Amino acid sequence: MTARSGRGLGTLAQEIGACRTCITAPAGRPLPHEPRPVCVLSATARIAICGQAPGTRVHASGRPFTDPSGDRLREWMGIGEEVFYDPAKLAIVPMGFCFPGLDDKGGDLPPRRECRRLWHDRIFAAMPQLELKLVIGSYAQAYHLGEHRRGSVRETVAAWREILEETRAEGVAAIALPHPSWRNNAWLKRNPWFEEDCLPVVRAEVARLLG
Repeated sequence: MTARSGRGLGTLAQEIGACRTCITAPAGRPLPHEPRPVCVLSATARIAICGQAPGTRVHASGRPFTDPSGDRLREWMGIGEEVFYDPAKLAIVPMGFCFPGLDDKGGDLPPRRECRRLWHDRIFAAMPQLELKLVIGSYAQAYHLGEHRRGSVRETVAAWREILEETRAEGVAAIALPHPSWRNNAWLKRNPWFEEDCLPVVRAEVARLLG
């Protein structure tokens, strides 16, 4: 749990770090392990990475995207770890702050619903300086894109250019991304336009806002 912030965001980060709602008052089954919220709040960052939820490696490290998905995401953005983990430059706010556990097939469960209900509106109201959201995966796209989201993740990502223009006109631009998991290698091969057309714009937007 990290915050580069004024008093308000610092207090909010402390509250999130101490949250145990998914055990004490869960929406459904309780979290199967001790909570370890992982997110980065910032009063100065102009870019927010809005993803799904921590996986097992991030739960162990307590640091977001310390896994192969993070390596790929940083490559997509055209930045290294020094910039990625600088809370003055990037906010990182997944839909679920704690690792949600595994399903019967060994895959990650969906992000816990408690985080969205308790924290997200407050967090983004407290970071009005944001100018760009990188919105990763279906749960984040449902929350952050609202009516701009298309019928599926692929359709939403395919409409990235239109969504970028629509959301920029509303105040905070957003680019829809697939999850950078290596499990999506086949998707990336089937959709070469993503790396050819979308990623150069992602890198240009990130470079511009990092100054």
